[in-house]
Amino acid sequence: MDIIILDRDGVINFDSDQFIKKPEEWKPIPGSLEAIARLNQAGYRVVVATNQSGIGRGLFDMAMLNAIHDKMNKACALAGAHIDAIFFCPHTNECNCTCRKPKSGMLEEIAARYNLANLDDVPVVGDSLRDLQSGAALGAQPYLVLTGKGTKTQAAGGLPEGTQVFADLAAVVAELV
Repeated sequence: MDIIILDRDGVINFDSDQFIKKPEEWKPIPGSLEAIARLNQAGYRVVVATNQSGIGRGLFDMAMLNAIHDKMNKACALAGAHIDAIFFCPHTNECNCTCRKPKSGMLEEIAARYNLANLDDVPVVGDSLRDLQSGAALGAQPYLVLTGKGTKTQAAGGLPEGTQVFADLAAVVAELV
């Protein structure tokens, strides 16, 4: 089984420094939904792993997060795509949980859900260093996209060894399938 793990904000949809707090603020990056459809057609299970500290900060609640994800799933369906699962961390940095990226707990949970002994060479696509670090810690293949915070992340340096850099999710998918 092929699996790919995608960050949400900055990879699938435009990011916001003020957080995506309601469905109206969720807007797909051009080409991202079609890229997910290509992954589906190629036999990939598409899993989203996203930090959502806006919940822990009280900026939105679970019902609103579900509404945002409902909009994302409906937009995917209109593009002939689907996301197999969404994993999220609702905590803030101060909680020091194990699921918040750059820690690897969320990705370990994904591996367990899909009965994967490890994440060796599984593509993990993100726009921030913490996305890449969480995957690299478990042997996954990090892909940095230059959408979202990706350009700043690349400029800051310190990327995990072997990180591949692409313009956007569509370019990553063109390389994979």
